[in-house]
Amino acid sequence: MYKFYYMPGACSLAIHALLNELRQEVEIVDRSKAQDFERLESRGMVPVLVDNGQVIREGAAIILYLLEKHKNQMLPEGGLEKTRFIEWLMFANATLHPAYGRLFFIGRNLPDGPVKEQALTAASGIISSLWESVEKQLQQSTFVCGSRLTVVDMMLAVYASWGEYFPVDIVIGERTREIIAAVRAHPAFVKAVSDEQQASA
Repeated sequence: MYKFYYMPGACSLAIHALLNELRQEVEIVDRSKAQDFERLESRGMVPVLVDNGQVIREGAAIILYLLEKHKNQMLPEGGLEKTRFIEWLMFANATLHPAYGRLFFIGRNLPDGPVKEQALTAASGIISSLWESVEKQLQQSTFVCGSRLTVVDMMLAVYASWGEYFPVDIVIGERTREIIAAVRAHPAFVKAVSDEQQASA
């Protein structure tokens, strides 16, 4: 059984949903309630996956590890198709995620006032432009990586909810909002949300 450390509302939710989709048994642990977390991850970052004593950090690395290990229809076998999947995985993990991270940094570190408002507006504009890239991709495919829902779509659904924490307008296109709704209704995602709410209560 896997042991998975998460934080409510964080990007770890997408990997928790992926574990459900792969039908893997998992013990979930709220980072804030874990006495041993700093020993596993000195930076305090989630997600962290423990598999048979081996600690795996960083969301994209955990995702690729799970998809390589367990039979699934998300990860193409090779070639350009696999490269495109990894490209979108990294877009979500290394481009869109940090763009939202700037909002959180500004929200926590700048005093309220015109400077903060200007910084939040600039950061939200960058995020909106990134969502435009997703919307453009969805003009030619049902989901981001093709005809099937993948963990990339799950990641995007998590990130989309983060805009609610800030007094900014982030523009998300119609097709993108449709796949976000599909993810949020997907059984593996619904179960992950429910299980984390119960575990963190």
